[in-house]
Amino acid sequence: MKKALFVGGTGTISSAAAHRALQEGWELTLLHRSASPVPEGAETLQADINDIDTVKQLLQGRRFDAVADFVAFQPQDILRDFSLFSGCTDQYLFISSASAYQKPMNCFRITESTPLVNPYWKYARDKAACEALLMELYRKNDFPVTIVRPSHTYGPGKVPVAIHGEKGCWQVLSRMLAGRPVLVHGDGLSLWTVTWNEDFARGFSGLMGNPLAVGEAVHITADESVTWNQIYSFIGKVLGKEPHLVHISSEMLCALRPSLTGTLLGDKAYSVSFDNHKIKRLVPGFSAKVPAWQGIARAVQSLLENPRLQLPDEAFDSWCDRTIQRYFSILTASP
Repeated sequence: MKKALFVGGTGTISSAAAHRALQEGWELTLLHRSASPVPEGAETLQADINDIDTVKQLLQGRRFDAVADFVAFQPQDILRDFSLFSGCTDQYLFISSASAYQKPMNCFRITESTPLVNPYWKYARDKAACEALLMELYRKNDFPVTIVRPSHTYGPGKVPVAIHGEKGCWQVLSRMLAGRPVLVHGDGLSLWTVTWNEDFARGFSGLMGNPLAVGEAVHITADESVTWNQIYSFIGKVLGKEPHLVHISSEMLCALRPSLTGTLLGDKAYSVSFDNHKIKRLVPGFSAKVPAWQGIARAVQSLLENPRLQLPDEAFDSWCDRTIQRYFSILTASP
């Protein structure tokens, strides 16, 4: 039986990948610091990955066919992982991000060779720096890296919305349920790709233990692209509410709330369409099965059925009201 170690394993992407690996017969160990529940059949090692001495003791004498780190974000995390896993795994999978791709793009059709240049978002630049370091370690030290770039991956309770506060998507849905206006960047007609987490997991599991994936970077996304207006229409259909959308330019929204700069000007403000030929070549038979309308319906329904996930966000709610009021006051004041 092949053995895998996941660093993390309880998030939207990693939990789906963990379930899939177990279904496919992997002997799976999860290394994470929280006491979150893990899939049945997985071994748990509870430790902080940054506690190097403790982790080395826990992993002493172990060897894995694949190690995947879902919580590495900066180059120092890569150096840490290299010291921990070099020589004890046949493959190291790094979870990067499609947000690292060029912004603005020269071509909206994205391939793995699209440049990694994002001046708007430090998170994306850090991921690109991690990739560069890993490829250097691969070339100079034969570190068996596979780079995986998810795009907007979502799952049960994680509804894809354009703009939200620190507590997630619920406040946006709450506004829609109450018939209140919801902010959308631009005219809502830019194309976006959302990928159901179980679809991502099927592609990811096909890369695990795959010798042809070593030394490669590959994104795993749905083929479908939909507009943001369509996304909100899908949400509204499940809620039984016609969404009242207020469209404001990304530049204005970022000026009013600078924390949005990365996620808007560094990501969602641009139309994207992903070329998935590479993942389909490496994992024959792979394609995303869940269309956006269906996945969004599942995500919304699971959120409605789980009060624990319905986190009010008064600060974000107030900001939305102020922003919309300010926008319309500017419009009415214009000659």
